Amino acid sequence: MWRSRFLRSAGCLLQATVCSPHKLSHLPQWRFLSSHQPLLNPVLQRYLRPPSSTWYCPKSHINPTVALYFCRTLRKDAKSVIDFDQPLTVTDIKQYLRFKEIPFHDGHSCLHAPSIFTAPLPEGSGRENFSLFIDKTTGQFLCKDTLVEGNWEDFQDCLEVMLNEGQTSISPNVLLGFPESLEEQEERGMEVKEVQRIWSSSVPFSDLMEDEVQLIKAMFQIAKLTNATLKKFGVRFFKPTKSLVFPWFGGRDSGLRGVKLLSASTRDDGRVVYTEATVPKVSSYHNLFGLPLVGRKDAEVVLTGREVDSMAVSQATGLPSLALPRGVSCLPPILLPYLEQFKKVTLWLGGDMRSWEASKIFSRKLGLKRCSLVRPGEFQPCPSEALAQGRNLTRIVKASIPAAHKSIVSFKQLREDVYGELANVEQVAGIQWSRFPELNRILKGHRKGELTVFTGPTGSGKTTFISECALDLCMQGVNTLWGSFEINNVRLAKIMLTQFSKQRLEENLDQYDMWADKFEDLPLYFMTFHGQQNIKTVLDTMQHAVYVYDISHVIIDNLQFMMGQENLSVDKFAVQDHIIGIFRKFATNSCCHVTLIIHPRKEEDDKELQTASIFGTAKASQEADNVLILQEKKLVTCPGRRSLQVAKNRFDGDVGVFPLEFNKASLTFSAPVKGKQKLRKVKVDVNENTEETEEAELKEMSEKPLKAAKTKSSKTVKGSTAAKSTAD
Repeated sequence: MWRSRFLRSAGCLLQATVCSPHKLSHLPQWRFLSSHQPLLNPVLQRYLRPPSSTWYCPKSHINPTVALYFCRTLRKDAKSVIDFDQPLTVTDIKQYLRFKEIPFHDGHSCLHAPSIFTAPLPEGSGRENFSLFIDKTTGQFLCKDTLVEGNWEDFQDCLEVMLNEGQTSISPNVLLGFPESLEEQEERGMEVKEVQRIWSSSVPFSDLMEDEVQLIKAMFQIAKLTNATLKKFGVRFFKPTKSLVFPWFGGRDSGLRGVKLLSASTRDDGRVVYTEATVPKVSSYHNLFGLPLVGRKDAEVVLTGREVDSMAVSQATGLPSLALPRGVSCLPPILLPYLEQFKKVTLWLGGDMRSWEASKIFSRKLGLKRCSLVRPGEFQPCPSEALAQGRNLTRIVKASIPAAHKSIVSFKQLREDVYGELANVEQVAGIQWSRFPELNRILKGHRKGELTVFTGPTGSGKTTFISECALDLCMQGVNTLWGSFEINNVRLAKIMLTQFSKQRLEENLDQYDMWADKFEDLPLYFMTFHGQQNIKTVLDTMQHAVYVYDISHVIIDNLQFMMGQENLSVDKFAVQDHIIGIFRKFATNSCCHVTLIIHPRKEEDDKELQTASIFGTAKASQEADNVLILQEKKLVTCPGRRSLQVAKNRFDGDVGVFPLEFNKASLTFSAPVKGKQKLRKVKVDVNENTEETEEAELKEMSEKPLKAAKTKSSKTVKGSTAAKSTAD
């Protein structure tokens, strides 16, 4: 019975012009241009085309291997949307390869197998071409010879077709995606032209005057880098923007695929600020800078966070050195196959605590056993600074510590870590909020590996406040994942875009594209769930996001939607405690900050919420590192009706309350700077040099509000405490 149903369903899928659109949506997206138009390579079409024009396809005409694939798809989609499939494991991948009699080697982060996209080497050649790399975690594959890539399902389909055809290889062009729209073609063409324009207009250092070269090196603090090193890495100088140009060579023809521009500017306080820009955009820029210089027999490499650091290591040590395209923010899994040949990987990503944390996270992807880390410190800064200070970079690399550690350690192993936290108090405190200075004063910063529980009355603006709080961090490079189960992603993105632009875009639609382009560049991702969800499905999604996108902040809005899919016969408080324990373990093991929104118990409108007001047992407040409560005086309509209370702070114990002012036009809680209008009035009465006056006022504005905010907040906390004691 099942077989006949399957054959009819497969026949309907094969005859795409007769099937209804919703049935075709179950197939992988790359197969169809639209719901009625198949988009397959001729090789695949030969085996998937029905033998007649009728909708029914007799079983004698269906290829067994193709039928197996459709069977897998239909069985998968027939399951309930609540109970998702198990995530792919490395055991599943190995079992499938053994079943298909495909040899493979177990690598550090990938499985190595012979490529099915290239002709096999002749027998007796004595060489094996294991050029196909399959990611152990996601199943993504990459053929380094042909640069064909895809997901695990794509690989299975290609293999089934190849075996059915009786061939030993398959065309690299068998995997086709959606044809680009005219707009996408124009965008891609513009990127290619822009890359060529920048590269052709940039000047090699050998063509510059010596005085000009010295000035450029001083500006970018690379005076110790020789012209030979710059030439070796192909670095040029782009005069229109006064930027260093780092090329990206790759592809089958090793052609120019993109560029990164590094610009330098000086602030009013004399600090030099460096900004980066890539063409194509960051999400498509996968350049391991220095990769063309690596030999096939090289077994050791040093990974850095910046291109100038990579050149410094290469010049001083002679070791192969590569720079990650996104620095310390992310290590895309697509780059892992290019690092498989190295038996030892030294991560020297920078000289601050953020680089140190990123090194520990990236070493998990690369394989702990082969990784060693350079601990940042006074005598071990970033490579370019170490070279400028005349330090011995070879000795620093050799002194790197193993990334793997034992389950039990003594203080001897912890000694340097403790010293690092004492010597870098501000960096250990975490990322600072730019819109909430009072939150910095109490919490000190946003740190990885912590669990924050946030609560507040219904309708008080919990989602709106947390969205701005998370947006503030995301704008500073914190990779963020939003799990909004209460409101859909479109509405949430609209709120965050309004907060990002600080204006009502409904009234300024001509500026929408400008702000949307800037907003799109943020490392911000959304889960596609809405409504009640199974906790295991959500956890699998979070783990996948941490691996693929290096997510360091996850927001769950809210906990109650995680409890709807559990067994109703189980005590709901026990279920909530179980879920909180899962999020606590995830935050610690994944070194990721989890912000969990929990609704409070129903309280009287004239009473403030307390830690005990959080719905459920005391486990939520016990497991949390931070407890934030959005207080709202519902019976008051004047300004100052909302305030944020930090009820728990495990980092250093400081707690407190500070007022919030809601701006309805921009949907922001960050209060505007007071005294701004007075400063502007003073500017009119000042003397001749307007530019100097503006600079002085800007500096004064940046210093004054912080002092004023601190004074006011302390008074507010004391006042609220006094009022509370009086009420008692």
